[in-house]
Amino acid sequence: MRTILTIILLVTAFLVIAAILLQQKGSGLSGVFGGDSASYLTKRGAEKFLTIFTIVSAAAFISSALLLLILK
Repeated sequence: MRTILTIILLVTAFLVIAAILLQQKGSGLSGVFGGDSASYLTKRGAEKFLTIFTIVSAAAFISSALLLLILK
């Protein structure tokens, strides 16, 4: 059981890292310092999918880490 949880933990860790690295760049605090003033309030298409995928994979990572901690 611990081996399966460890594999799930490693896979979800790589998925979270990949999903975060694929996020759109340049959307941080650029608006505060005079950056692009165009703001989009809704996410669409691939951006929405990537956001949801990041949240789900992060939740799976946290869940597997907590389960592994409880089983030790």
